[in-house]
Amino acid sequence: MKRKKIVVAVTGASGSIYAKLLLDNLKLLPGQIEKVGVVMSDNAKEVWQVELGNRDYDNYPFDFYSKMDFNAPFASGSAKYDTMIIVPCSMGTLGRIAQGISNDLITRAADVVLKERRKLIAVVRDTPFSLIHINNMKTVTEAGGIVCPANPSYYSLPKTIEELAQTVVSRVVDLAGLEQDSYRWND
Repeated sequence: MKRKKIVVAVTGASGSIYAKLLLDNLKLLPGQIEKVGVVMSDNAKEVWQVELGNRDYDNYPFDFYSKMDFNAPFASGSAKYDTMIIVPCSMGTLGRIAQGISNDLITRAADVVLKERRKLIAVVRDTPFSLIHINNMKTVTEAGGIVCPANPSYYSLPKTIEELAQTVVSRVVDLAGLEQDSYRWND
């Protein structure tokens, strides 16, 4: 298996636990991953601190880029990043991606991934959806992206909030084409 280059973008939507668990999972898969580049919006950092009570995003062994760093390698298709995961993905970010508005590194990287026909996974968390949200999800899907709402599953009988959130993250890791041990239906 070719080792993957992955971009993780974290926006200011509620659901920092998903970003944390994804970064934790990626850290455990070094044999499958060549590089992980991370970009966080300012709101993402604030929400992480409120929801998780820490700044642990500073402690991951990945390459971090500021939200306006257009010199980041994944701001160009020539860097050949395979997958971009936006977790959680705010509806504002999704809307800008759907309309081709590349006003920061997150939206530029998403634009690059879509134009290069690579994998974009947007883990949207907001609910309920307005018709604008639904149309933006449709547009991103038609452009080749995957919209993966952060809807946990219950058939693994999760006992903690982390186990419940991990059901979403396990699905995202699978969608990214990475191999991991996780609960499988009727396995």
